[in-house]
Amino acid sequence: MSRRVLVARLDSAGDVLVCGPAVRAIARDSEVVMLVGPRGRAAAELLPGVAELIVWDAPWIANPAPPATPVHMSDLVERVRAAGVDEAVILTSFHQSPLPLALALRLAGVGRITGVSTDYAGSLLDVRLRPGEDLPEDIPEPLRALAIAEAAGWPSEDSRLAVSDLRVPPGLPPRGGYVVLHPGASVPARQAPVELFAAAARILASRCWEIVVTGSADERGLAARIPASLDLSGSLDLASLAGAIEGAAAIVVGNTGPAHLAAAVGTPVVSLFSPVVPVARWAPHGVPVRILGDQDAACRGTRARECPVPGHPCLSTIAPEELADAVEALAREEVPA
Repeated sequence: MSRRVLVARLDSAGDVLVCGPAVRAIARDSEVVMLVGPRGRAAAELLPGVAELIVWDAPWIANPAPPATPVHMSDLVERVRAAGVDEAVILTSFHQSPLPLALALRLAGVGRITGVSTDYAGSLLDVRLRPGEDLPEDIPEPLRALAIAEAAGWPSEDSRLAVSDLRVPPGLPPRGGYVVLHPGASVPARQAPVELFAAAARILASRCWEIVVTGSADERGLAARIPASLDLSGSLDLASLAGAIEGAAAIVVGNTGPAHLAAAVGTPVVSLFSPVVPVARWAPHGVPVRILGDQDAACRGTRARECPVPGHPCLSTIAPEELADAVEALAREEVPA
């Protein structure tokens, strides 16, 4: 009987998608029980190699955070114990600690735990990677997750993002003849002005591109301000969003989940990237990408959720013509250096 390994990534959809290569590496000879937060569930359901899913809202990750009550923490311990896992691999980003989860997993009886920790881990981690020593600081998130999996005993050189399922929504323009614009973002500081999307949409339409707009139900108001051939905002689950993106010539999107979904289905990305987090770590991985936005802006590295600089200059200074030209360069596979 193969080992049962808990692989944890407790934040949002994009964070879970970039862990896909590590999940596949572990799943080659083990059953993967994936532990995710509610915002990562749909992405985990699309990852190849996931045999079982535990969804739990982490008080040290979620925003807003649930209370860290004895009942809430005991629920995690009981569910992990019931899953019968032999060991755990905790996948975190550069600013997160694995130690709160490692403590809960110890209480659940997990015998071997791997994670990356700047802080002394005591008996909480059996395999501890130290940032900057055992793990380079500025590497793409999929490679970071793969390095953690390799330290745990599962090496792999396959860093491609992938999904196990996608559904093509009805009514799409002909394959390769449209551009997806996704104006929303899960974090306001990473959202480009909707006026930029609207102006670029008009330019692209004048150049004979069909425009498909996507977004969550909460982003319908944004989508309505963009002239489009088809507005799919609020109507797609993640598998259908993957299908819409997969057939596009390119997608225009901020640093948010659909950018990594585009990487998972092989669609080029014009990334309107706010430098509140490092582009070297969070740019879409493994597909043609054009990064737009001032990566040296004053907000650089702040991890701010709300833009700390009046006027949002890192993204508001992008010209619509520059954006439209970047889309066409990607569509022709002539990506500027």
